Amino acid sequence: MRKCLRCNAEMIEDLDVKVEGGTYGIKITQQGIFKDNLGRFKCAVCPECGYTETYIQDTSKIRKLALSKKEK
Repeated sequence: MRKCLRCNAEMIEDLDVKVEGGTYGIKITQQGIFKDNLGRFKCAVCPECGYTETYIQDTSKIRKLALSKKEK
């Protein structure tokens, strides 16, 4: 359960982020050509004040990337 950073209300989670006019979402990749998809943005919205935040639900690929960068 996410709480709104502005008014402390319970946020509505697991909403998709899509580009208007397209049926695809926004994905996160490393810089460069043909890099692996690291995750998709999800969104949480506060029903009281409208504050919106984006997050990645599955952070396993991001954690692996961070570990590999620490080892270098």
